[in-house]
Amino acid sequence: MTESTPEHDGVRDVVVIGGGPAAHRLADSLHARDTERTLRVTVVGEELHDPYDRVALSTRLADGAADLTLQPSSMWDDDHIRLVTGERVVAIDREAQTATTSSGRALHFDELVFATGSSAPVPELPGRDHARVYRTIDDVDALVAETRELAERHGRPAQVVVAGGGLLGLEAAGGLAKLGAHAAVVHSGGWLMSAQLDEGAGRALGRIISGQGIGLHLGTRPAAVLTEGDVVVGVELTNGRRIDADLVVFAIGIAPRDELARDLGLELGPRGGIAISTACAASAAGIWAIGEVASFEGRCTGLVAPANAMAEVVADRLLGGAAEFTSVDDATKLKLSGVDVASFGDALARTEQALEIVYADPAQGLYQKLVMTDDAKTLLGGIFVGDASPYASLRPLLGTQLSSEPAAYLSASGMEAPAGDELPAAALVCACNNVSAGTIRDAVSGAHADHAEGCTELGALKTCTRAGTQCGSCVPLVKKLLESELTKSGITPSRALCEHFELSRQELFESIRVLELTSFDEIIARLGTGRGCDVCKPVVGSILATQHGSYILDGGRGGLQDTNDRAMANMQKDGTYSVVPRIPAGEITPQKLAVIAQVATDFGLYTKITGGQRIDLFGARLDQLPEIWKQLVDAGFESGQAYGKALRNVKSCVGSTWCRFGVQDSVSMAVRLELRYRGLRSPHKLKFGVSGCARECAEARAKDVGVIATDQGWNMYVGGNGGFQPAHAQLLASDLDDETLLRYIDRYIMYYIRTADRLQRTARWIEDVEGGLDHVRDVVVNDSLGLADELEQAMAAHVDTYEDEWAATLADPERLRRFRSFVNAPNEPALPIARVPERDQFRPATAEEQERGEAVLVSGPSIPVRGADA
Repeated sequence: MTESTPEHDGVRDVVVIGGGPAAHRLADSLHARDTERTLRVTVVGEELHDPYDRVALSTRLADGAADLTLQPSSMWDDDHIRLVTGERVVAIDREAQTATTSSGRALHFDELVFATGSSAPVPELPGRDHARVYRTIDDVDALVAETRELAERHGRPAQVVVAGGGLLGLEAAGGLAKLGAHAAVVHSGGWLMSAQLDEGAGRALGRIISGQGIGLHLGTRPAAVLTEGDVVVGVELTNGRRIDADLVVFAIGIAPRDELARDLGLELGPRGGIAISTACAASAAGIWAIGEVASFEGRCTGLVAPANAMAEVVADRLLGGAAEFTSVDDATKLKLSGVDVASFGDALARTEQALEIVYADPAQGLYQKLVMTDDAKTLLGGIFVGDASPYASLRPLLGTQLSSEPAAYLSASGMEAPAGDELPAAALVCACNNVSAGTIRDAVSGAHADHAEGCTELGALKTCTRAGTQCGSCVPLVKKLLESELTKSGITPSRALCEHFELSRQELFESIRVLELTSFDEIIARLGTGRGCDVCKPVVGSILATQHGSYILDGGRGGLQDTNDRAMANMQKDGTYSVVPRIPAGEITPQKLAVIAQVATDFGLYTKITGGQRIDLFGARLDQLPEIWKQLVDAGFESGQAYGKALRNVKSCVGSTWCRFGVQDSVSMAVRLELRYRGLRSPHKLKFGVSGCARECAEARAKDVGVIATDQGWNMYVGGNGGFQPAHAQLLASDLDDETLLRYIDRYIMYYIRTADRLQRTARWIEDVEGGLDHVRDVVVNDSLGLADELEQAMAAHVDTYEDEWAATLADPERLRRFRSFVNAPNEPALPIARVPERDQFRPATAEEQERGEAVLVSGPSIPVRGADA
């Protein structure tokens, strides 16, 4: 039976084969454009899931409950647009104009759109049936389950080999490594991402990836998957080498799903895929192709932007328009294993006489390159590894002349960045959705025909233009354009925290304080909408911790925190944690040093003295943290909050106690400051320094609060930051006595906490505050806003209610439940971790060291539990 016929209502039937991102974009576009409902659209997807974001598959590896469903999904509720999941089209009859599905359903079509996407190929080689692929949600879920099952079966981390050093392969390897597997990548190219990056960038990326413990085998490929019975035991490479493996995953590219098109006799591209014209039309009338199955100018592409552009062209054509698809935008920006990588335009400098401007620091894994015309004026492309911050502002300038010398646009050059080129109207801001700078400006000003009232908030602007709604890499530039246009119109730009809160962080802080709200549910019900996100949840958690001083994980606040705050320890690259007890001012007794030494010995921890005069203990498993902290708390130690956006440490020289140049007791003052402000949550981490004389041995002027002794008392400096944008602290007040110094620090820190933006360091906050340092000085010293008493009282409340977080955790069995290795097996220890000896300690083993048999397995309170043959 045919479900719809051409006679019954005069509406044309469109059948879309495939339920991926391209099909979603087509359905959404038709839903928005076909206001007269002249089309009846049926989307048929073989997966059981609604269309989802394949770009975000790596988040599914990290969080098995992550919802990747593409939005909007409102079109599926429309009577004229239907989504069929769990079925695939198995036959097409062009004469009868029907598409038959695997369930026997016959769908009539007037127009047929192929959006069948691609498959993950596995080459013909021995043992290929035992290989896995990384392509769908089900693939990812199966990989997670198998990796965990293998670890449990062998009593060690699973050994995984990923074939493919491109985008998908590195995503798969990084995600599996975070699950605890020992991952290695095999790539036929001489460097990683060889299709997108030049050799310098690829090798910089390789150094970072291998530094994370992921093995690299470059310039070779798998020749066979080795098995013993049905069990995978390794991979043989074309260079003759063998790699031990429990699991082999192929992510070597895409193969267009063009089987149905072949059966229909449609023209195919030279490497497969359905050949399309600029109208995205196939070789037969009434048949179209979009996404990864479409071959344009002999090439199929697996990127989001061209798939969306093709979908928009077909939507326009189905409604009588004349839109054309003229070029493939293959710009790429992503974060692989925590590493920023981006490329755009003629990244490989294939243009004749192209000029390459490169800044690189191989030791740091930093590589930035611009490709220019031979006169160094017109931008042709670029590559970024390690720091891709220039990408968002440079990519829209592709093909235009830059106003400054090229190096000024590269953050690695250290040159002062140009004030900002005015983007031409045609400059592409959002490649995923083909949104230009002119479209964004028109939407903000109301000049766009569809947005006469103007989109004056970021959320509304994203909704009405689609800019920033897919991969999100263009959002900073979209926000900058929005604020620029509003400023031109005399409108103060919105400072909304995120799409769930229209309030800025400062406004949210004050509202929570005045309304005396104590939970996220109360706050979002009174002040926001929706369920919150990874932007607003940690902000609210921080605000609640600052205002109420209660245990940060109680009352439902655990779910608001980042991973480190939830574990109350810093997660390291191998999934273990580091422990940092507080050592105020770096002063410690021999007895306490002995306790730290004993803990490190008992648990096999790697120890290092930090730049903040503390001792960091590395390599603790989650289930070991309570045992470690029990010994430390019993010896009088407290949490150093190295995991939180809070006061990290107060660094001190020895001062007048011992030093013949010291003029004040810097150690006593540093201890006093650290004990006063410990545990205080803030928009970003805080570091203090106290120097006993002008020689400045504590480097106080590099700190958020720097205190330097004088003959008359203390000079107070503020706004010093290290990091990527270092800043020297500036003098706020001179020759202060002890009590006045404390009052000023109370006011300064609490004013910063109340008014700074999310994740804004103190240096940037002072720059952004209207009036800058002079305003801050007026508030802190002269009480120009009349807030001095209120700010001091708020700080006093923090001091009075402070409780060490780890002491509180150890006292409550319910809180300790968070630190079980396995929820369903709370008494089972976590799996052992591979280590190698180095300089009389044990550090994480690299994949190569494991392969060479140099690693030992570390488990529980003892060091090696098995020899190097493990």
